[in-house]
Amino acid sequence: MDIQNFRKAVFAIAIPVALQSMLQSSFSMIDQVMVGQLGKKAIAGVEIAGKPAFIYAFIVNAICTIAGIMIAQYIGQKDHLSEEKAITVNGLVTIVFGFLFTAISLGFTRPFLHLFTKDEQVIREGMKYLRIIGYSYIPLGLTSLLAVPIRTHGKSPWPLYVSILSAIINTSLNYVLIFGHFGMPQLGITGAAIASVISQLVSMILLTFLFLKLYGAFHPSLALGKKRTKQYIKMLAPVVLSEFLWTLGQSMNTFVYGHMGTSELAGMSLTGPVQGMLIGALSGLSQAAGILIGQSLGEKHYEEAYHHSKTLMRYGFIGSAVLAVALLIFRTPYVGIYQVDHHVQSIGSSLLLVFAFLMPIKVENMILGGGIIRSGGLTHYIMFIDTIGTWGVGVPLALLSGLVFHLPIVSVYLILSQEEVVRLIISIIIFRSKKWMHTIN
Repeated sequence: MDIQNFRKAVFAIAIPVALQSMLQSSFSMIDQVMVGQLGKKAIAGVEIAGKPAFIYAFIVNAICTIAGIMIAQYIGQKDHLSEEKAITVNGLVTIVFGFLFTAISLGFTRPFLHLFTKDEQVIREGMKYLRIIGYSYIPLGLTSLLAVPIRTHGKSPWPLYVSILSAIINTSLNYVLIFGHFGMPQLGITGAAIASVISQLVSMILLTFLFLKLYGAFHPSLALGKKRTKQYIKMLAPVVLSEFLWTLGQSMNTFVYGHMGTSELAGMSLTGPVQGMLIGALSGLSQAAGILIGQSLGEKHYEEAYHHSKTLMRYGFIGSAVLAVALLIFRTPYVGIYQVDHHVQSIGSSLLLVFAFLMPIKVENMILGGGIIRSGGLTHYIMFIDTIGTWGVGVPLALLSGLVFHLPIVSVYLILSQEEVVRLIISIIIFRSKKWMHTIN
């Protein structure tokens, strides 16, 4: 594929995926902005109660990554039967993890929240949210998974349209249920959770319909065969473990913020939605890498895959630099939306300043680790990178700077984020070695 056709293919995938990811991030942003009108206790409660969904979403992302690798390479090999098996197996794994996280959220609600804060009001608010949002996990997982084959077959706008409708439903229900408009009861944080569950259910139903429309006579099968089952486990286990350990590390950071104080936790919570929105704006490049580089590897066009990977990294750097400048300009008006005291707003604004400077590094890590290096299926490289970055650097620095030396939260965030620098250095070394380039047989 020449560079002009490659560029067209990238944007055909990346733009709809980016818009969809931003809309998905808008769920949490809408929840945070509207719940933010209820005060910092409610904001902190939603932040903590959202952790199981946060961890599950990243595990689902790992499963979807493996599904995308398999589907892309099987498309390159023109093996439709194996493609259907890959979708079925990854769908089952997604549902199993969904049941597990739902059981944890509903069965251990208070003990889980108590890990992050001793503030009883924050815990009570979080319990209202977690006991309902747990029902959204399986719809969320299936929605994410079904979008993968649809997108890989060149129908990226379809999941985007579903996300637009889902975002409209979520926003409308938030307005009605949180504040009690149009004769409905004022449910506060509970209303936000109900709105999210309903919107996720709608997304799942619509994407199921579109998936069946695309595939027609779909033949579900778990019969990968002994060789491919071993290969699948070898791909899946490292990336799921990697995502779990990474999200667990992020939860450890939240543990540190929560024990630094409710204002610190609320200030960090303000930044989460906008961080997700901006990273989501460039997540399409990571998805494009997984699909297009995976197809090149499936066809054994290794030099083409390497050359196109460098092009994607350049796009990521330029895009992240532009968005970082925009964030520097609009960070103060953004935190001003929330009905919290000036101290919390100041914390949020300062944290976004740090994030803006780190954004190009984070985006390059996302494209390399989340797309390029994974596309060959040798996912143990990603587990190595993420484990060293998160548990060798990030978590120890967070615990030391936050709970031992009691530094301000902005300093803690800057220090622990050096894990991103370490992760990028290791990723570049692995990328340049070309050992990640592999064809699934």
